[in-house]
Amino acid sequence: MTQPAPTRWHAIADDLRNQISVGRLKAGDRLPSETQLASHYRVSTPTLRNALALLQGEGLVEKIHGSGNFVRHPLRRTTYVGGGYTSSAPPLVEEDLHTTVHASNLRAHGHLTALLNVSPRSPLMEFRCLSHQGKTPHSLARIYVPRDLAPADLPEGLLVARLPDLRPPLALVQETVSARLPTPDEATTLRISSALAILCITRVATDTTGRVVEAALLALPGDRADAVFTTHHTTEARKAEA
Repeated sequence: MTQPAPTRWHAIADDLRNQISVGRLKAGDRLPSETQLASHYRVSTPTLRNALALLQGEGLVEKIHGSGNFVRHPLRRTTYVGGGYTSSAPPLVEEDLHTTVHASNLRAHGHLTALLNVSPRSPLMEFRCLSHQGKTPHSLARIYVPRDLAPADLPEGLLVARLPDLRPPLALVQETVSARLPTPDEATTLRISSALAILCITRVATDTTGRVVEAALLALPGDRADAVFTTHHTTEARKAEA
């Protein structure tokens, strides 16, 4: 069967990719402006942007709004470990990642009322956790807890770390994993292409009374994250299966 001919923007992406692979364009280098590149390759700006979006999706180029397109430093892949009962902060523990935390008070609205099973305008606290590798954003997590479980006298970062100790014992943790395109805010915050799929993980923790005590929404760019869920079978379970 005849293979379809590559499009012009695929050819442009191939050329830029080759320049990156041979070191002609190095990590951290700023690419010429989109107008200059479009003129160089004799294509329209939308065609040029399609080529750049392909490279952004591959993790080779990042677009910093207001500054331009840059060759990206290689980012290490991280692993989300599911199935746990204790994690509150984003479960991405990597030595070269650091996380900034911003806490804010808000009232439950929209999907948050259903997610936390609370009445509209119930008091909540949101923790917006953005992890970085060097200066490059790596992943984004938004954690929501009922305000009575989040004392106001602790620093933001310490409070996130202490949440597992402050909440009641958990009876159930439900994690829902899906893939989708980023929202405009997520694409801007994470400096990724709007065409790059993200791993979206929704984690809801419930205590022994059935109350939702924490809900976390994680956005992990698909070019740098994996999710692993492990099930441990007990001896009794193995005997029952035999």
